[in-house]
Amino acid sequence: QVQLVESGGGLVQAGGSLRLSCAASGRTLSRYAMGWFRQAPGKERDFVAAIDWSNNTNYRRAVKGRFTISRDNAKNTLLLQMNSLKPEDTAVYYCSAYSGSYISSGPRDWGQGTQVTVSS
Repeated sequence: QVQLVESGGGLVQAGGSLRLSCAASGRTLSRYAMGWFRQAPGKERDFVAAIDWSNNTNYRRAVKGRFTISRDNAKNTLLLQMNSLKPEDTAVYYCSAYSGSYISSGPRDWGQGTQVTVSS
């Protein structure tokens, strides 16, 4: 079973940037789709971005153009560069390893989450 550990969250002012990392062990990430999700207080967990085994990407409309998902296969790590952050981006961000190579396979394994707080 894969273990996922997120890092890089924190408190930032609106307009600022953060870079989230998700380190994986127990599975070679390069063969699988991966994704980022977020959950704000009192709300459902929502999709943010995903990347498949061949680096095709998909984004939530609200973050497109501001967030960039990427992977470092040599380090078995998933990344999320977040720019022009807004207060509505405040949430716990979760990394997910999908069950297959394509985004359509869906998320299966989850990290513990990292808090991102954007102040206005």
